[in-house]
Amino acid sequence: MFTGIIEEIGHVEMIKGGKNCASIKIKAKKVLEKTRLGDSISVNGVCLTVTHLDKDTFSVDVMHETMMHSSFCNLKLGDMLNLERAMALGDRFGGHIVSGHIDGIGKIKSIQKDLTAYRYRISTSERIAGQIVLKGSITIDGISLTVTDVDKDSFEVSIIPHTMSNTILFMKKIGDLVNLENDIIGKYIAKFLMGNTKDTNKGLTMESLLRNGFI
Repeated sequence: MFTGIIEEIGHVEMIKGGKNCASIKIKAKKVLEKTRLGDSISVNGVCLTVTHLDKDTFSVDVMHETMMHSSFCNLKLGDMLNLERAMALGDRFGGHIVSGHIDGIGKIKSIQKDLTAYRYRISTSERIAGQIVLKGSITIDGISLTVTDVDKDSFEVSIIPHTMSNTILFMKKIGDLVNLENDIIGKYIAKFLMGNTKDTNKGLTMESLLRNGFI
Protein backbone atom coordinates (compact mmCIF):
# COMPACT_ATOMS: atom_id res chain seq x y z
CA MET A 1 0.00 0.00 0.00
CA PHE A 2 1.21 3.51 -0.89
CA THR A 3 0.14 7.10 -0.30
CA GLY A 4 0.98 8.80 -3.60
CA ILE A 5 3.70 11.00 -2.08
CA ILE A 6 6.75 10.57 -4.34
CA GLU A 7 10.01 10.05 -2.46
CA GLU A 8 12.45 10.50 -5.31
CA ILE A 9 12.98 10.40 -9.05
CA GLY A 10 14.96 7.43 -10.36
CA HIS A 11 15.93 6.54 -13.90
CA VAL A 12 16.07 3.43 -16.05
CA GLU A 13 19.59 2.04 -16.18
CA MET A 14 18.88 -1.20 -18.04
CA ILE A 15 15.95 -2.96 -19.73
CA LYS A 16 15.91 -6.65 -20.65
CA GLY A 17 12.98 -7.97 -22.60
CA GLY A 18 10.47 -6.40 -24.93
CA LYS A 19 6.84 -5.37 -25.35
CA ASN A 20 5.41 -8.44 -23.60
CA CYS A 21 7.52 -8.55 -20.42
CA ALA A 22 10.68 -6.97 -19.13
CA SER A 23 13.24 -6.87 -16.34
CA ILE A 24 14.15 -3.29 -15.45
CA LYS A 25 17.13 -2.02 -13.45
CA ILE A 26 16.47 1.37 -11.85
CA LYS A 27 19.04 3.76 -10.40
CA ALA A 28 17.88 5.27 -7.11
CA LYS A 29 19.07 6.28 -3.66
CA LYS A 30 16.44 7.17 -1.06
CA VAL A 31 14.03 4.31 -1.78
CA LEU A 32 16.87 1.83 -1.28
CA GLU A 33 17.19 2.75 2.41
CA LYS A 34 16.12 -0.29 4.48
CA THR A 35 14.71 -1.94 1.35
CA ARG A 36 15.04 -5.71 1.10
CA LEU A 37 14.52 -8.30 -1.61
CA GLY A 38 10.80 -8.93 -2.06
CA ASP A 39 9.75 -5.47 -0.89
CA SER A 40 7.30 -3.44 -2.95
CA ILE A 41 8.14 -0.14 -4.64
CA SER A 42 5.73 2.01 -6.63
CA VAL A 43 7.31 2.78 -10.00
CA ASN A 44 5.28 5.41 -11.88
CA GLY A 45 2.30 4.24 -9.87
CA VAL A 46 2.76 0.51 -10.49
CA CYS A 47 3.44 -1.73 -7.49
CA LEU A 48 6.49 -3.84 -8.37
CA THR A 49 8.54 -6.36 -6.38
CA VAL A 50 12.26 -5.84 -5.81
CA THR A 51 14.06 -8.84 -7.34
CA HIS A 52 17.66 -7.65 -7.06
CA LEU A 53 19.49 -4.99 -5.03
CA ASP A 54 22.81 -3.23 -5.48
CA LYS A 55 24.35 -0.21 -3.76
CA ASP A 56 22.54 2.30 -5.98
CA THR A 57 20.13 0.23 -8.12
CA PHE A 58 17.25 -2.19 -7.79
CA SER A 59 15.60 -4.49 -10.33
CA VAL A 60 11.96 -5.37 -10.94
CA ASP A 61 10.11 -7.67 -13.31
CA VAL A 62 7.20 -6.30 -15.33
CA MET A 63 4.74 -8.91 -16.55
CA HIS A 64 2.61 -8.99 -19.72
CA GLU A 65 -0.55 -7.71 -17.99
CA THR A 66 1.26 -4.63 -16.71
CA MET A 67 2.98 -3.98 -20.03
CA MET A 68 -0.38 -4.06 -21.83
CA HIS A 69 -2.22 -1.72 -19.47
CA SER A 70 0.44 0.81 -18.50
CA SER A 71 2.80 3.33 -20.04
CA PHE A 72 5.66 0.85 -19.53
CA CYS A 73 5.09 -0.27 -23.12
CA ASN A 74 6.94 2.95 -24.13
CA LEU A 75 9.68 2.78 -21.48
CA LYS A 76 13.24 3.29 -22.70
CA LEU A 77 16.76 3.57 -21.35
CA GLY A 78 17.35 6.75 -19.34
CA ASP A 79 13.66 7.49 -18.69
CA MET A 80 12.93 9.10 -15.32
CA LEU A 81 10.51 7.42 -12.91
CA ASN A 82 8.49 8.39 -9.83
CA LEU A 83 9.43 6.15 -6.90
CA GLU A 84 7.77 5.48 -3.55
CA ARG A 85 8.36 2.74 -1.00
CA ALA A 86 5.40 0.90 0.49
CA MET A 87 3.87 2.73 3.45
CA ALA A 88 5.13 1.71 6.90
CA LEU A 89 2.69 1.36 9.78
CA GLY A 90 2.76 4.58 11.82
CA ASP A 91 3.94 6.81 8.96
CA ARG A 92 2.20 10.09 8.14
CA PHE A 93 -0.57 9.64 5.59
CA GLY A 94 0.11 12.60 3.29
CA GLY A 95 -1.81 11.52 0.18
CA HIS A 96 -4.58 8.91 -0.14
CA ILE A 97 -4.85 5.11 -0.21
CA VAL A 98 -2.99 3.91 -3.32
CA SER A 99 -2.78 0.20 -4.15
CA GLY A 100 -0.32 0.42 -7.04
CA HIS A 101 -2.74 -1.59 -9.22
CA ILE A 102 -3.41 0.89 -11.98
CA ASP A 103 -6.69 1.00 -13.89
CA GLY A 104 -5.24 2.04 -17.23
CA ILE A 105 -3.59 4.91 -19.01
CA GLY A 106 -4.45 8.50 -19.86
CA LYS A 107 -3.02 10.95 -22.36
CA ILE A 108 -2.07 14.53 -21.55
CA LYS A 109 -4.50 16.67 -23.53
CA SER A 110 -3.43 20.14 -22.43
CA ILE A 111 -1.11 21.96 -20.00
CA GLN A 112 -1.96 25.50 -18.91
CA LYS A 113 -0.13 27.86 -16.58
CA ASP A 114 -2.39 29.08 -13.76
CA LEU A 115 -0.48 31.73 -11.77
CA THR A 116 2.02 29.61 -9.80
CA ALA A 117 0.36 26.29 -10.63
CA TYR A 118 -0.18 24.26 -13.80
CA ARG A 119 -3.46 22.71 -14.93
CA TYR A 120 -3.18 19.35 -16.67
CA ARG A 121 -6.13 17.99 -18.67
CA ILE A 122 -5.92 14.19 -19.08
CA SER A 123 -8.04 12.26 -21.57
CA THR A 124 -8.93 8.67 -20.68
CA SER A 125 -11.56 5.99 -21.18
CA GLU A 126 -15.17 6.51 -20.10
CA ARG A 127 -14.71 3.54 -17.75
CA ILE A 128 -11.98 5.33 -15.79
CA ALA A 129 -13.54 8.81 -16.03
CA GLY A 130 -16.85 7.40 -14.79
CA GLN A 131 -15.30 6.63 -11.38
CA ILE A 132 -13.54 9.99 -10.93
CA VAL A 133 -15.15 12.37 -8.45
CA LEU A 134 -14.80 16.15 -8.51
CA LYS A 135 -12.51 17.20 -5.62
CA GLY A 136 -11.74 13.54 -5.08
CA SER A 137 -8.37 11.81 -5.42
CA ILE A 138 -6.68 10.36 -8.49
CA THR A 139 -3.22 8.85 -8.89
CA ILE A 140 -1.20 9.94 -11.94
CA ASP A 141 2.12 8.11 -12.41
CA GLY A 142 2.02 7.34 -8.68
CA ILE A 143 1.29 10.94 -7.60
CA SER A 144 -1.70 11.59 -5.33
CA LEU A 145 -3.61 14.52 -6.84
CA THR A 146 -6.97 16.27 -6.37
CA VAL A 147 -9.43 16.38 -9.27
CA THR A 148 -10.45 19.95 -10.18
CA ASP A 149 -12.73 19.09 -13.12
CA VAL A 150 -14.12 15.96 -14.77
CA ASP A 151 -16.29 15.06 -17.76
CA LYS A 152 -17.18 11.79 -19.50
CA ASP A 153 -13.75 11.13 -21.03
CA SER A 154 -11.27 13.50 -19.39
CA PHE A 155 -10.39 15.19 -16.12
CA GLU A 156 -8.20 18.01 -14.82
CA VAL A 157 -5.76 18.39 -11.94
CA SER A 158 -3.86 21.41 -10.65
CA ILE A 159 -0.15 20.92 -9.95
CA ILE A 160 1.64 23.06 -7.35
CA PRO A 161 5.31 24.06 -7.89
CA HIS A 162 6.59 21.59 -5.25
CA THR A 163 4.97 18.64 -7.05
CA MET A 164 6.23 19.87 -10.42
CA SER A 165 9.84 20.04 -9.21
CA ASN A 166 9.83 16.77 -7.22
CA THR A 167 8.16 14.43 -9.71
CA ILE A 168 8.52 13.64 -13.40
CA LEU A 169 5.54 15.86 -14.29
CA PHE A 170 7.92 18.71 -15.12
CA MET A 171 9.18 16.75 -18.15
CA LYS A 172 5.78 15.61 -19.42
CA LYS A 173 4.36 17.15 -22.57
CA ILE A 174 1.06 17.10 -24.48
CA GLY A 175 0.45 13.65 -25.95
CA ASP A 176 2.47 11.75 -23.33
CA LEU A 177 0.91 8.70 -21.66
CA VAL A 178 0.46 8.49 -17.88
CA ASN A 179 -0.59 5.67 -15.54
CA LEU A 180 -3.92 6.18 -13.75
CA GLU A 181 -5.36 4.63 -10.61
CA ASN A 182 -8.84 5.57 -9.41
CA ASP A 183 -9.57 5.99 -5.71
CA ILE A 184 -9.85 2.45 -4.34
CA ILE A 185 -12.72 3.38 -2.01
CA GLY A 186 -14.71 4.69 -4.97
CA LYS A 187 -14.04 1.47 -6.91
CA TYR A 188 -15.37 -0.68 -4.07
CA ILE A 189 -18.49 1.48 -3.81
CA ALA A 190 -19.01 1.22 -7.59
CA LYS A 191 -18.66 -2.58 -7.46
CA PHE A 192 -21.08 -2.82 -4.55
CA LEU A 193 -23.73 -0.66 -6.22
CA MET A 194 -23.42 -2.12 -9.70
CA GLY A 195 -23.00 -5.75 -8.67
CA ASN A 196 -22.66 -8.00 -11.68
CA THR A 197 -24.60 -5.86 -14.14
CA LYS A 198 -23.23 -5.36 -17.62
CA ASP A 199 -22.34 -1.74 -16.71
CA THR A 200 -19.82 -2.70 -14.01
CA ASN A 201 -16.82 -2.37 -16.32
CA LYS A 202 -18.04 0.93 -17.73
CA GLY A 203 -17.62 2.80 -14.47
CA LEU A 204 -20.17 4.16 -12.04
CA THR A 205 -22.17 6.90 -13.76
CA MET A 206 -25.44 8.65 -13.00
CA GLU A 207 -26.91 7.27 -16.22
CA SER A 208 -26.04 3.66 -15.38
CA LEU A 209 -27.35 4.01 -11.82
CA LEU A 210 -30.68 5.31 -13.13
CA ARG A 211 -30.89 2.62 -15.80
CA ASN A 212 -30.33 -0.17 -13.29
CA GLY A 213 -32.77 1.24 -10.73
CA PHE A 214 -30.30 2.17 -7.98
CA ILE A 215 -31.58 5.77 -7.76
